[in-house]
Amino acid sequence: MLTNQIKLTTKFIAIAILSIGFLSACKSTSSSTLYQDLGGEAKIEEIVDNFINEIAFDESTYAFFKDSNMQRFKEKLSQQLCVMAEGPCTYTGDSMEQVHSGMDITEADFNHGVDLFISAMDKANIPHNLQNRLLKEMAKTRGEIIYR
Repeated sequence: MLTNQIKLTTKFIAIAILSIGFLSACKSTSSSTLYQDLGGEAKIEEIVDNFINEIAFDESTYAFFKDSNMQRFKEKLSQQLCVMAEGPCTYTGDSMEQVHSGMDITEADFNHGVDLFISAMDKANIPHNLQNRLLKEMAKTRGEIIYR
């Protein structure tokens, strides 16, 4: 009887070790950044291009951009998203406070811009889990943008 218990205990331990090893192999051990997960520079540029198109066809949001240098906006937003996603970039633009000073962007304006950005990501076929990760980083700038 004791021999049977030892055999069962040994089998149980072996199964537990194999299970832990199997589960560890299934668990993502990727150390990729959000930048890599998104698809790198090309995908960020696609998102930014889509966002600019969203702005162009949205009367209320376009009003904030009508006098902007859109090529510079594209370059700086791409840099900023790259940095936020832990990509190999450096942001060389002005602070968010400087950029948005005097614009009086309300929470409703900000939220509408987020909706347009989500649409831009949808059009770039960015999965929702990655969208949420990027939006989480972008949300950190909210206080630097609204009511300036």
